[in-house]
Amino acid sequence: MLIFISLNLLNTRHKALKTFQSTLYNLKHTKHMSQSTSIPKKQLRVRDHGFDNYMEIEKKMRKVLKFQSLILFQYNQTLPISRLDNLAGRLGFKQFEAGAFILKFPHVFEVYEHPVQRVLYCRLTRKAINQIMQEKEALLALIPDAVTRLRKLIMMSNEGRLRLEHVRIARYEFGLPDDFEYSVVLKYPQFFRLVDAIETRNKYIEVVDRDRKLTVCAIEKVREREYREKGMDAEDVRFKFLVNFPPGFKIGKYYRIAVWKWQRVPYWSPYEDISGYDLRSIEAQKRMEKRAVASIHELLSLTVEKKMTMERIAHFRMAMNLPNKLKGFLLQHQGIFYVSTRGNHGKLHTVFLREAYWKGELVEPNGLYLARRKLCELVLLSSRKANVDRGLVRYRRDIEEDEMEHFRRDCAEDGFEGGMEGKEGEREDGLSCDVCSDFTDDDDDDVDDIEKAENAQLNG
Repeated sequence: MLIFISLNLLNTRHKALKTFQSTLYNLKHTKHMSQSTSIPKKQLRVRDHGFDNYMEIEKKMRKVLKFQSLILFQYNQTLPISRLDNLAGRLGFKQFEAGAFILKFPHVFEVYEHPVQRVLYCRLTRKAINQIMQEKEALLALIPDAVTRLRKLIMMSNEGRLRLEHVRIARYEFGLPDDFEYSVVLKYPQFFRLVDAIETRNKYIEVVDRDRKLTVCAIEKVREREYREKGMDAEDVRFKFLVNFPPGFKIGKYYRIAVWKWQRVPYWSPYEDISGYDLRSIEAQKRMEKRAVASIHELLSLTVEKKMTMERIAHFRMAMNLPNKLKGFLLQHQGIFYVSTRGNHGKLHTVFLREAYWKGELVEPNGLYLARRKLCELVLLSSRKANVDRGLVRYRRDIEEDEMEHFRRDCAEDGFEGGMEGKEGEREDGLSCDVCSDFTDDDDDDVDDIEKAENAQLNG
């Protein structure tokens, strides 16, 4: 009896031990469903085909711009086709690939035969030249805005200065001319100061005076507009960012709560000096994380097209306290930014500000953006359209030549045959010869008398 009871106890303990082991195994090998109300650090990137298609067009435009600069640097802005492969090799084109590329864009490049040398040349079309002139005019017209953008950009830095080389690399995005060092920095000494760093031998651009009127971020204006138009609660709008997730992005219950909590977290402005704050606490780290989002948001808002490559944003990482792992940080906030890997075989990452675009176009376009989009329109026009345009030009030219030929024939017939076919005693202007005869005889007698007097004086 005692043996039977002891065996039952052993079996019960063994079953309990097996149940406990199986529970530990399930907890170890089963995927844990997170119910945390914080934004996860690692997220998969969800593609937005609207921005990716935009970058595919941008890829073509980059190559076209390289070819344009190559042609414009040549003598008379023309390039012989025989030298095309040698010069295009510098741009990364293979042999015989440059000629095929030029023929794809007949609205930008034109191949013609030299009238004397009988050699094929390549030049820019009239439409492409007009687009370049329009972009230059828009760039010069927006120099006052570029000065303001550069002031705000420098004021976002920790020490109130930025490296000249970093700004030079990103001058296209900020709408600055190529010679901005002289036409912007040195031309406005009341705003900027150019200094040389002794320890690093680098040039820095410093801001002379911090204007408080320029410390208003773009997101603050958006919040004010939403508060006035929609009448939302001031506490919900105070630190809110516009969030628009890409199509196909799965938003769970706890993720939605995490985003709602993150939207209410206060943060320091990108223009605020934080050197005197203690940044070691967890609350301070949360504020710094959201401040980094606000800094990138403001940086993209200062650009012309509200986009910038992540590699160029990384140049300002130390000056603006941005995180080291920038790509993973941007993927945490896919509702605010979009990171596209299209356009350069995945080597470059372009960061878009989602709220600034709607259906592939800027919500608030400027003159420089519209001038640059003209080149995009020329690139997208097909070669069939170019052939139609050339046919219309030839057709109009033939019509004009036919009209000129008919006009010449009519003039010839009226000039040489009209007087003969008219009635006798009438002129082409409708005056009869009888009317003119009253003046003809007397005039002839006067002319004869004058000639006789002149001859007499000469003989004398």
